Amino acid sequence: MRIPGCTANRIGRSRPSALLLPDGVESDALILLVARGSRGMCDGFIAVLLPGYLFALGFGQLAVGLISTNTLFGSAFATILIGLAGNRFASRGLLRFAAALMMATDLAFAGLSSLWPLLIAAFVGTLNPGSGDVSLFLPLEHAKLAESATGDARTALFARYSLVGALSAALGALAAGLPDWIATYSAASSLTAMRAMFVVYSTTGIIIWILYRRLPAHHSTADAPRVPLGLSRGIVTRLALLFSVDAFASGLLVNSMLTLRLIQRFGLSPGAAGQFFFWAGLLSAGSQLAATPLSLAAALAPTLSGALLSLGWLGAPLVACGALKIAYDLSLPAAFRHVKPGGGSS
Repeated sequence: MRIPGCTANRIGRSRPSALLLPDGVESDALILLVARGSRGMCDGFIAVLLPGYLFALGFGQLAVGLISTNTLFGSAFATILIGLAGNRFASRGLLRFAAALMMATDLAFAGLSSLWPLLIAAFVGTLNPGSGDVSLFLPLEHAKLAESATGDARTALFARYSLVGALSAALGALAAGLPDWIATYSAASSLTAMRAMFVVYSTTGIIIWILYRRLPAHHSTADAPRVPLGLSRGIVTRLALLFSVDAFASGLLVNSMLTLRLIQRFGLSPGAAGQFFFWAGLLSAGSQLAATPLSLAAALAPTLSGALLSLGWLGAPLVACGALKIAYDLSLPAAFRHVKPGGGSS
């Protein structure tokens, strides 16, 4: 819930804050947007480089799939823990812990070469095999964003958060070509250059940790009375079920696995695959720009539904992913077509 008097934080906002944040949003939300953009850049190039990096270490397709799957299982487990016990700790402390875990994860991937240690690091850490954020950062930052605005301003803020993530991931995908460039114009091997990219990711975790220190400190809500969901329980349950279908479909085609197919089927280099994901990311980012005006003109549910793209026959995972996405896209607006921004109904 928004604390009375918080709008005072908007007085004297810097010009970047005024440009990035909608009216009616606390200036602290800018820290979350910058952190999201920094992570997105790193997620963009790591998701593309991961298959090639694991191949360079001597692993095969199965290892790529196992490590990618383990990262998603670990993120799901961490999200459940945050939901069950996150209210016992200050959110700023949890975010800083996540940033520290990000540093450790990528240092582990940069230094380890055996499968089992990498599997453990993938499960425990915050590595993301796709461009979308699926780590424990996501529920923590979403909760902080929800506290930073109300009403239409909240919708606009979440749209900008998604836009920043999509744009930064697209730009990060372009950086996937850096290891090949470094290996070509220096004495470093391609493997060494890819290890350096993981070190860059870890260094970004330090920057994000420093950013989170600037967030206002809030006490935990462990002693606060628990309020049951009540009438909203049904809505939350339906949304959770629908989102689980969407997440399962997305998990069939995370960027690292699609990169693996592009490399093996079409012989693309990581740099060329990065260009593919760059343009795909720009198209995704463009859809975020329409989220706020569409949500104001119609119900929120159609805005959440993705466009259906005809990609052709690229393999069984693509077909399964597309079928599930279609079911999700049709079910979401049907279930929530009467819901209006702000919690009202049409």
